[in-house]
Amino acid sequence: MIEAFAAEAAAGQAEPFYATADFWVLVAFVLFFALTGRVIYRVITVALDDRSDRIRQQLDEAERLATEAQEMLAGAERRQREAEAEAEEVIYRARQEAERISERAAADLENALKRREQLAMERLAFAEQTALAEVRARAVDLAIEATRRYLETQAEGKRADALIDATIKDLPNTLKMH
Repeated sequence: MIEAFAAEAAAGQAEPFYATADFWVLVAFVLFFALTGRVIYRVITVALDDRSDRIRQQLDEAERLATEAQEMLAGAERRQREAEAEAEEVIYRARQEAERISERAAADLENALKRREQLAMERLAFAEQTALAEVRARAVDLAIEATRRYLETQAEGKRADALIDATIKDLPNTLKMH
């Protein structure tokens, strides 16, 4: 622009600088920015401050959410450890209970076997006594029958009848003594 003024001054047509359109455009431009500069500066500053506040709030929110997430993670890990410990305790108790039940079942089985053995021994003793009583009864019957036949063939008459009756009466007592 200065060159344009110098070229015009040299040409002899020197017009004052304030009379040119370029000068007034420059003045209007400076006045426009001088008058609206503060307003534009405030608008831009407020917009930037608002944006800065929103970003700060978003960062604070993100930090708060990150803190909450860390707390939730820590809580979840703690609950997981507690659940694992509880599961181990349940397993330990279940094993103890299973051992106790197994021991009790073994003892109950042993007792049942002993009772069955005792019952079998009692049945065997009863069967033995029954068989012995039957054998004795049969022996008595056979002895009575043999005595009766012997006396019938050997003894005769009243003497034989009296001897047979006395022997029959005395035979059970005689057999019990032996």
